[in-house]
Amino acid sequence: MKKFSIYIIAIILVLSNLFVVSEVSAASSLDQTVKSNLGTKNISVSLRSLQTGNVLYEYNGDFGVKPASTLKLLTAATALDVLGPNYRFKTEVYVDGNIENNVLQGDLYIKGGGDPTLQKENFLTFAVALKRNGIRTITGNVYGDDYAFVGSQLTPGIYPEDESYYYAPRITALTMSPNDDYDAGTMIVNVKPTTIGKAANYIAEPNTSGMRIINKSKTVNRGQKNTIKIERKYRTNEIIITGNIPLGSTSREWVTLYDPTINTLQALKTTIEGTGIKFSKTASLTRKAVPSDAKLIYTKQSIPLKTIMNPFMKLSNNSIADILVKTMGREVHGEGSTENGLKVLKTYGDSIGLHMDEWSFEDGSGMSHKNKVSANELSLLLLKVRQEPNYKLFKSSLPIGGERSRLVGGSLKNRFTAPSYKNRVVAKTGSITGVYTLSGYVTGKSGRMYAFTIMTQYQPSVKINQIDTVVKKIISLY
Repeated sequence: MKKFSIYIIAIILVLSNLFVVSEVSAASSLDQTVKSNLGTKNISVSLRSLQTGNVLYEYNGDFGVKPASTLKLLTAATALDVLGPNYRFKTEVYVDGNIENNVLQGDLYIKGGGDPTLQKENFLTFAVALKRNGIRTITGNVYGDDYAFVGSQLTPGIYPEDESYYYAPRITALTMSPNDDYDAGTMIVNVKPTTIGKAANYIAEPNTSGMRIINKSKTVNRGQKNTIKIERKYRTNEIIITGNIPLGSTSREWVTLYDPTINTLQALKTTIEGTGIKFSKTASLTRKAVPSDAKLIYTKQSIPLKTIMNPFMKLSNNSIADILVKTMGREVHGEGSTENGLKVLKTYGDSIGLHMDEWSFEDGSGMSHKNKVSANELSLLLLKVRQEPNYKLFKSSLPIGGERSRLVGGSLKNRFTAPSYKNRVVAKTGSITGVYTLSGYVTGKSGRMYAFTIMTQYQPSVKINQIDTVVKKIISLY
């Protein structure tokens, strides 16, 4: 019996040594792939075992790199823990004044709670609430209470030249989205050709929202190049459409709102007027806190956070990220500022065992070029979050490689599409100027799942294919 036990122990030792040799060999092979595809400068790579927590491979693993949107991994994990998966944003409708003969002798107030899912159809419901309260005419003003959030509407790190684009929206507590992507603080402008030589037609969704659209476009012959550009002029409410649009083609762009609170009030007023409710011709649209004696007539609640997580992470929605940061700041510290929200992120990171003194960030979306974190810290986050009660929700919100459905594959729907790689990569993408990152979970050929992070910065060319080559190597080796 004693000899048999010794024999078994010997076999275990041999197999353990073989496994160690195999890991060393795999790491060496992976190292060659990393260096040949990504070079040796301005990169940080980490591969971590989810069974032991050990780092199996790293290159500059502790080197701080701009994370781009992989920073959303921390924002998402924190929001699920601090706000909870069933958290709902609220938008409240108040009236202040007497109601006589279907006339509100007073003002309408809309109090925002940062709801990124507020849309035009909700304004129709607001109109129903007004009518149920016997209101057909409003003599006063329309006020927006957006004081749940404080500080700059633009998050730190947004370049002036990016301010027009959907990925750099202004953030206010009273905002709206044009569709179910929930790009809050934006509108969609659709452009269609008319007659050759004439200006194109345009349609704004949900409507112009008080924005002024200057149409300098021209319709040209079929087959010519589509050169349409749709941009908001910096620090104005003017959207300028320029370029040529050929017959048979269309153009569609998301453009940021200049002041989401006021633009939302304008869209709301226009929509409510469309239902037959009348406003005074002198009604103003401005900010004002809801009076303490105003009457609450309707509360719109958003879908729960666990449902918002999909468009947030799979589509890498920056407005949701920044809204969550300010919301957490308000819920935890009593004031909805970016600074307070970032404190919450750091506190959560500390609580699960991250080394937050090695993290540097000034937003929750990853847009800022001042953000820094290492690949080892991101892979550690991916390890630690597996012990959290909301891990399944967290993981299911990540893009899935090769899944063509937009709200399943997300930003990875056109990557890892080959049968041997499809569904093996569940990860968050990241991309800002010169920065390309990927961080998440990968299932190797062994069937075991690993946490990985690949980060590059100051790159003169796109590194997406090279990053994918490294991930495919991980799959083949492990």
